[in-house]
Amino acid sequence: MDALSRRQLFTLAAATPVVEGLVRAGAAAFDVAVSPRDTIRQRYFPNVLLRTHEGQEVRFYDDLIKGKVVTINFMYTRCADGQCPLITANLVRVQQLLRAGDWQKCDCSPDRPVAVPGRDLFMYSITLTPKEDTPVVLRKYAKTYGVGPGWTFLTGKPDDIERLRQHLGFTDPDPRRDRNKANHIGNVRYGNEPLLLWAACPGMAKPDWIAESISWVMPRPPPAGAGAGERPS
Repeated sequence: MDALSRRQLFTLAAATPVVEGLVRAGAAAFDVAVSPRDTIRQRYFPNVLLRTHEGQEVRFYDDLIKGKVVTINFMYTRCADGQCPLITANLVRVQQLLRAGDWQKCDCSPDRPVAVPGRDLFMYSITLTPKEDTPVVLRKYAKTYGVGPGWTFLTGKPDDIERLRQHLGFTDPDPRRDRNKANHIGNVRYGNEPLLLWAACPGMAKPDWIAESISWVMPRPPPAGAGAGERPS
């Protein structure tokens, strides 16, 4: 895979802006107010049917995204250039850091909230080759890399997977490169769905930096001693 340019990297890693105010959808015909949350859901999160590496059927938005803090990346088990194994191994380390809370010891963020996978944070890896990557194959892959609880590998119908890839922005602006799965975008998108906070980072960045980045979308608990009417700063 060719190295991404600096410009591409910053473009892909940029946060999705938070939508403010109410958006009018079809006002001329229906005059129905659509909330910012519903606008983002309709635009970016198709509620397609998927299957987990444990064989469970789930709806992408209703079961995996709604009301949660999540990470999302695309991969496939037969990745020819080695990018997928490297990113998977890197994210395993991120998961371990988050579970242990070790990343909070860094000088830059001593007050970041804990994000325990499977409780506060849910990690999703979606295969780009759903015909080959069955739940059985994905389950074996997850076991090989020592993936812990709270991280789900997903497969589904090829058209649904492609629809997700397009809507989530895991695409290359060059159509020729985009058609080649070996050139797939190695980013990790992360976000807080209720708060409409979304961003992305390179999947092969330093694990402590990825964990630190994810922490910025975690909900902040009120400070110790804060009264019922006080809001955290």
